[in-house]
Amino acid sequence: MHMAISESIPGAARGPAEEKEPLPVLPRISDATLRDSAHMAGVEFTARDARIIADLLVRTGVELVEVGMVSGPSSADADLILATHEAVGPEHSMSLVMVRDRQQVAKALDEAVRLGVKSVMFSIPTSQEHAALKLASPSEKYLTTLAKAAIEGAKERGLHVTFSGEDGARTPKERLVPYVEAGFAAGADRFRLAETVAYLSPWQMEAKIADLTAIDGSEIEIHSHNMLGMAVANSLAAVRAGAQWISATVGGIGERGGNAPLAELLTSLRVVHGDTRFDLAHLTELSRVALKGAGLGEAFQSGPTTAHAFAYELPGQLSNPSAYETLPAELVGNSRELRVRSRISPALVRWALTDSGVEDGLDTESFTTWLTNRQERDGRPLLDRDGIRKAAVDFQSI
Repeated sequence: MHMAISESIPGAARGPAEEKEPLPVLPRISDATLRDSAHMAGVEFTARDARIIADLLVRTGVELVEVGMVSGPSSADADLILATHEAVGPEHSMSLVMVRDRQQVAKALDEAVRLGVKSVMFSIPTSQEHAALKLASPSEKYLTTLAKAAIEGAKERGLHVTFSGEDGARTPKERLVPYVEAGFAAGADRFRLAETVAYLSPWQMEAKIADLTAIDGSEIEIHSHNMLGMAVANSLAAVRAGAQWISATVGGIGERGGNAPLAELLTSLRVVHGDTRFDLAHLTELSRVALKGAGLGEAFQSGPTTAHAFAYELPGQLSNPSAYETLPAELVGNSRELRVRSRISPALVRWALTDSGVEDGLDTESFTTWLTNRQERDGRPLLDRDGIRKAAVDFQSI
């Protein structure tokens, strides 16, 4: 008869100790709830949410709280960033900085410094498809030159730098590896592979990460999305290949089927690998607070069949959905939709009104300002495409 693991270890899984699978390194955890989940279509956390979530995350044992997105001056996420700094200090937080061109990233870095940010994570599209949509050129040379300039600019400002491979899971080895090597040569501290579009199996992920951990002196993080339900498995596979960091979100809340859910990740580390470093007692409260703040009810469901699986609030995503979707919504009988609260732009309004007949003669800029003000007045209710069209009719009748 097998001896059970000692009951003196609270929460230890039952079973023979020799069944625990050792990992090459115990992963460090960063949580992107206040960045990735916060930018899910229709989700907007408050500064109070940020303080509570950040505090609970650090008490759980999460090392870095990723908060906010900075693309230039007067960041719309300033309140979230400052609230997180107030709760856990800037040494426990990291903010995402968009990288699109040299002038833009310099302004964004200055804004990050103004907000007291100490660690940045650069969002840089590496796949040819995403680079063609977002950068001045999709060429490998331009991609590498832009990344090096961004990294050097951040290091000159005294920042800790994680640089990403946005859509890295679909970026071929011959394009990705030289880019990562160049980033570390420019002084970056860590590289994050973003499985922006859920695409890989765990064994494919292990091989992909192994190409990166083979780079001398590399420090690698994995950030997976959960459209195929494999984000936790892929994250653990990345660690098997030598990745030192895993990025997750509370409840798995996030775009495109969600992210690696923190509770499932930490409990898998406990049960499968015997990792007792984390205080799991905060996980249920974390989920309750995050779900309430996100307005998602009592549970977030990952995968392709939910109402939020193919929901967007960025015009670029709505106009180029194939660049962001693991599979088309129609394949599973779902549909693509707009969901937005206050992050309303003229470009988003134009997309919503296309072929409606309502856009004829409409002053889009004035309507966008009017609609944004109405949303603030009414408590930021959730808007879909039909809601924007109805609002346009109301505006024209004034």
